[in-house]
Amino acid sequence: MPIFKEEKGKLIQVNTVGFSKEKALQNLIENNLIAVLDLHFIASEYPTTAGGRIDTLAVDVNGCPVIIEYKLLKDENVINQALSYLKWLKAQKVEFFELLVTKKLGNPFSEKVRKNWNNPKVICIAENYNKFDLDTVEVIPIHIELFKYRYYENGLLNLEPLNNIKVVQPKISISSKKSEPDINLNLKKLLSVAKPPYLEIANELRGRIMQIDEEIEERPTSYYIGYRMSKNFAEIHIGKSQVSVYLRPVDYDDPLNKVEKIPDSYNWSINRKVSIKSIEDINYVMTLIERSYQDVL
Repeated sequence: MPIFKEEKGKLIQVNTVGFSKEKALQNLIENNLIAVLDLHFIASEYPTTAGGRIDTLAVDVNGCPVIIEYKLLKDENVINQALSYLKWLKAQKVEFFELLVTKKLGNPFSEKVRKNWNNPKVICIAENYNKFDLDTVEVIPIHIELFKYRYYENGLLNLEPLNNIKVVQPKISISSKKSEPDINLNLKKLLSVAKPPYLEIANELRGRIMQIDEEIEERPTSYYIGYRMSKNFAEIHIGKSQVSVYLRPVDYDDPLNKVEKIPDSYNWSINRKVSIKSIEDINYVMTLIERSYQDVL
């Protein structure tokens, strides 16, 4: 769909300009990886021992490794290339990826997430895809996401999710690591920690957040309950005597000064925190959560 800008009540179509080189697209995405894809940058042009270089190596907010490949031309076989890199990445030891994450993002981030080596994913970013690309994505049993980009005059970039397929992969046996628990077990474990009235607070928050938008996904992990649209906008962390909500780094209308900032050195994309100690706090906190939700629309 074309993009228009309004000038004195008239809509004027914005022209596409494209990229002259693939590297220009790659650099733009890498320099803004958290903003556009909610991913943390690990490396650019990462060399593999099987030959070739991974365009962008990243990690998502849940600790899953991510391979990003770019293409300018429709006939480039970027998906097969990305899958080849994924095969190489999965053949490496778990400690290899853990060391990369800790070295690049530091201990605070590394300790917060559980490295989810069993669930790597591939992201491809291109101006267009052919039928072969789309058919391939539909049948391969991995998590692969296709994004179509459009670059417009005046520096406007649009990334549109296209036919994103999320297929549960067969579990991979790794002797040094246990398989990730089922998300329902994660939720049960997280809620079991809370004592009344904090269990009531957590469940009230869960229900109120899901009422904001029917498209919101609730994703329990081993450490928190996440809520996302295109990106995570809230995380509920449950303790025995406190419930904390982590939010996106935006400006909040916070007259009670409840929002705390997490140090930038932690490399957390969800780096604002508000603590809830009574059920009466929920109405106030929901206004903050809704502001964070608006940031991912």
